[in-house]
Amino acid sequence: MNKQTTSLTMKVVIGMGLGIAIGLFFNLAGLNVDGSFVNTYIVDGVFHVVGKLFVNALKMLVVPLVFFSLICGVCGIGNLKTLGRVGTKSFALYMLTTAIAISVAMTIAISVGIGEGMNLESAANFTAKEAPPLSDVLINIIPSNPIKAMANGDMLPIIFFSILIGISMLMVGKKAQNFIEGAEIANEIMMKMVNIIMAVAPYAVFALIAKSMANLGMELLGQLVGYVLVLVGALFFHLFVTLMLVLKLFSGLSPRLFLKKIRGVQVFAFSTASSNATIPVTLRAVTERMGVNNSVASFTVPFGATINMDGTAIMQGVATVFIANIYAANLGTAEYVTVILMSVLASIGTAGVPGVGLIMLSMVFAQVGLPIEGIGLILGVDRLMDMIRTAVNVSGDAVVSTIVAKSEGKMDLAVYNDQDAGLILDDTLYVDPAIEQELAQAIQDTHSQP
Repeated sequence: MNKQTTSLTMKVVIGMGLGIAIGLFFNLAGLNVDGSFVNTYIVDGVFHVVGKLFVNALKMLVVPLVFFSLICGVCGIGNLKTLGRVGTKSFALYMLTTAIAISVAMTIAISVGIGEGMNLESAANFTAKEAPPLSDVLINIIPSNPIKAMANGDMLPIIFFSILIGISMLMVGKKAQNFIEGAEIANEIMMKMVNIIMAVAPYAVFALIAKSMANLGMELLGQLVGYVLVLVGALFFHLFVTLMLVLKLFSGLSPRLFLKKIRGVQVFAFSTASSNATIPVTLRAVTERMGVNNSVASFTVPFGATINMDGTAIMQGVATVFIANIYAANLGTAEYVTVILMSVLASIGTAGVPGVGLIMLSMVFAQVGLPIEGIGLILGVDRLMDMIRTAVNVSGDAVVSTIVAKSEGKMDLAVYNDQDAGLILDDTLYVDPAIEQELAQAIQDTHSQP
C-alpha cells in the first residue's frame, strides 16, 4: 500500500492520541484550573476556537449536502416504488437495531449489578428540557416554511421537502433535466468542500479531544468506574458483535473490511459527538469507500442521523439499571419492557432536539418512577460517553445503508472489496491548472457573448 494513501487517516488518529495525552496532562497536573493561563488561553481559548470552527464548518455543509444529495438520490432511483422500499427497509432496520441495542445493554447491566451498594447521592441538579410530543414531531415533518427549516437545521422537514422536490422532478420528466443536472453539479461541489474541510481535520480533532480531556478529569471517572466500564462494554459489544452480525446476516459482506473502512468516520463522530455534524463524512465514506450508490446513501444516512439512536438507547438501558440500583428502586419485568419500548419510540419522538440523550433519559426515568435528579450522577462522564455512543450511532447508519443498497442492487461490490477504494490522498486539494484555465475560458466566453 502506498504510504500516501493512509497519511490523512494516520494524521487524524495521531491528532486524537496527542489530544488525549495533552488534555489529560493539563488536567492531572492541575494546569486547567479556572482562571489559569492554560484554562483561559489554551483550553477555553485556542482549543475551543479551533474545535468550534471545525464543527461549524461540518454543520455548514449538512443542509446543502443533504438537500442536493437527496434530490439526486430520488432522481437516481427513478422509481417511486423503489423509493418506498428503501424507506421501509431503512426504518425497520433502524428500529430493529435500536431495540436489540437497549435489550442487550440492560441484560449486561442487570447481570453485572452496577450501582448496587454504592449509596451515592446526587449533588448535581439536572433540569430536563421538555421533549416535544410525538404528535408534534409527526406534524412538523411537513415544514410550513422549508427555508426556515433549513435555517434551523431541522433534518426531518428538510428530508421530506427534498424528497418531495425529487419526486416532483421525476413527475415533470424531461423538462426538469437542466434542474437535475444543476443539482448533480451542486452535489459534486459540496463533496469537494467536504474534502477541503477534512484536510484540516487532524488539527481540529486534536483541539476537540484535548479540550474534552482537560475538562473531564479522572475523579468522577473513578467514582463511576463501574457505570463507565459497563456502558463502554455494551457500546463496544453492539458495535463489534451485534451490528457486524446484522451486516453479515442481511448482506453477506465482510465485517472486517467494513470496520476498516468506517474507522475514519468513527474518529470524526467521536471528536464532534454529533451524528448530524458527521453526515458529510459518513456520506462520503459510504459512497466512496463502501461503494453504496448515492441514490440510496443520500436517503439512509441523513435519515439514520435523525432517528437512529443505538448508542443513546444503550446509555439509557445502562443508566436506568445504574440509577435504580443506587436508589434501591426495585424495577420489575414490566418496567424494563417499558424502558425498551420508550427508548425505541423516543428515538423518533426526540429527533433533532439538542441534548437528545439526556432528554430521552429523563422521559424514561419519569415513566418508570425513578428520580430525575439521579441524572446528575452521570453528568460528569456524559460528554465522554456521548462521544463514544455517537461513534456507534454513525456506524449503525453505515451498516443499514450498506444492507439496503446491497438488497436493492445499488452497490458496487468491487469498491467495497477494494480496501484502498476512496482513501483520501495528500494531493486531494490539488487543482489542475488545465481545469482552472478551462473554467476561466468558459467564463470569459460567457461574458463575451452579445
